[in-house]
Amino acid sequence: MPTLVNYCGDDKHHTGGSLCSMDSNRLLSILDVYNHPCKRSRINDSYSLFSNNKNNQSIEILPDECLYEIFRRLSGGKGRSAAACVSLRWLTLISNLKTSEIIDKVKVKVNNEFSYDDEQENDGYLTRSLEGKKATDTRLAAIAVGTSARGGLGKLSVRGSDKVTSVGFSAIARGCPNLRVLSLWNVPMIGDESLIEISKCQFLESLDLCHCPLISNEGLISIAKNCPNLSSLTIESCKNIGNESLEAIARCCPNLQSLTIKDCPNVGDQGVATLFSSSLVLTKVKFQSLDITDLSLAVIGRYGKSITNLALTNLRNVSQKGFWAMGNVGNLESLMSLTVISCCGITDLSLEAIGNGCHALKHMVLKKCWFLSDKGLVSFARAARFLESLQLEECNRVTQQGILGTLSNQNSKMKSFSVVKCMGVIDLDEKAIDFFEKSQSLHSLTIKNCIGFGNKNLEMIGKLSPNLHNIDLTGLSGITDSGLFDLLKTHTAGLKKINLTDCINLTDKVVVDLVKIHGGTLELLNLGGCRKITDESMAAIGRNCGLLKDLDVSKSGITDSGVSWLCYEGNMRLRVLSLSGCMVSNKSMLSFEKMGETLVGLNLQMCNLISRSAIESLVVNLWRCDILS
Repeated sequence: MPTLVNYCGDDKHHTGGSLCSMDSNRLLSILDVYNHPCKRSRINDSYSLFSNNKNNQSIEILPDECLYEIFRRLSGGKGRSAAACVSLRWLTLISNLKTSEIIDKVKVKVNNEFSYDDEQENDGYLTRSLEGKKATDTRLAAIAVGTSARGGLGKLSVRGSDKVTSVGFSAIARGCPNLRVLSLWNVPMIGDESLIEISKCQFLESLDLCHCPLISNEGLISIAKNCPNLSSLTIESCKNIGNESLEAIARCCPNLQSLTIKDCPNVGDQGVATLFSSSLVLTKVKFQSLDITDLSLAVIGRYGKSITNLALTNLRNVSQKGFWAMGNVGNLESLMSLTVISCCGITDLSLEAIGNGCHALKHMVLKKCWFLSDKGLVSFARAARFLESLQLEECNRVTQQGILGTLSNQNSKMKSFSVVKCMGVIDLDEKAIDFFEKSQSLHSLTIKNCIGFGNKNLEMIGKLSPNLHNIDLTGLSGITDSGLFDLLKTHTAGLKKINLTDCINLTDKVVVDLVKIHGGTLELLNLGGCRKITDESMAAIGRNCGLLKDLDVSKSGITDSGVSWLCYEGNMRLRVLSLSGCMVSNKSMLSFEKMGETLVGLNLQMCNLISRSAIESLVVNLWRCDILS
């Protein structure tokens, strides 16, 4: 008991505390012990309030009415929570009462006279998360009782449990009327009855349902009718939720702003059309793997004036006509971010219509759009005048001409351009550069894992984008020292971040040239997987890169000598250093300790020449640094 009396909670928005402010998780652990069959008799012996000469009798023998009259006289919810630690009966009883049914009074002394003031405790400040075996009805009941005395439960997350039922959520609904955020992931025993109980929490603002097969329209309709403040709704892999519940949301939840629906086979055009044609103020919408058609996209284009973020993934029944209609209507006047993944309806014609109709569009992501070609990409880039970021991934009909045409738009405001796994991008005739204008606005360029991308492409892109600050060329095995050097020498502004991971044909020569030209501005350098990089590069980095904060040379030819070069000049201020898979040994320990003043992350995984004792010593000496070994 002394441990309990001196316990202080760690909740946000709460300071100080004793037994009465016990954290509900600690309370749950105690209950689990006292609930164990072999411990039952010890409760009776230790907490007996009534005794004779021969027999000790537990408080558990009293009827519920007596228990209620005893414990309701405790000083506030904190006292009730403390009592629940030693009496499961009391926990069960109090969790079945509404907070409004218990009026707590605090005795205060004013002018030498005692009076009673109402306690105001349950404002919904606390967050609780239960996962796996820890998620049970008993724990939910304890949370309902414990949090009501310490600010009130505002956010609840239950994940990966088949032991939670409507009994636990009934306790939450009664004890936590100010619940605002509820997340249920992979809880197969939760059905409509639980949501009907939760709908009593009329301040609910956010609901996240994922892999809840027993929840149907009935439960979600109850939420819609009783929770008018609902502003965020996520439904994923709930096979029994369909159009009826979406229609109820449209009628009863005028504040809904964020909507995500994934893998729900019963959601169709009717539900989507009702949602968007109502007076909702939706701003963020994500649809994935739904059986909707062109009609839904046309409705979105017609009524989606308030949408700012739209993501459409794997909509197999939507054709070119649907995307064309969505953009051609011209009512997506607030749309700033659009993501389209695995949708065959994105063609040259439909993408150009989106560019012409979405005048505020700034960020565009296109992944696995197999029918998109250079013509549509260039037309879109010219039409979307305010576009700042464009990402292409696995769009295999896009070639060198499409990339160069996108970059050379004279009126473009694009700052970031990314091309990932586009197999159609291969080296072509170098003379093609004469037909394109330079992009003055582009600051960040990513060309990643494009197998056919080589030195010619790199040189041309370098000439078209002279103001780059960040370059990511991950996985370009086709580029060599000469191609990268041609890119580096055209950028006089100074590069800040360079990622050359798995560029296996680069050598020390280009790294030395790189740090001589851009070492004064370089903040991040990644040479991971560049097997031809040796200690010579580390020496050049140590001499020239005083502003470098993040260095990754994993799986390269670096040894202890290279590590020592980082400390030689004494001007390095590295914060993160990765040497995973390098041939470094215990000899580098002194160098690591010298870098310890600024180092916060050190990766020594697969460095088999470093002993376990050396790692343990390093952990002690570099106590501010996270060390992976």
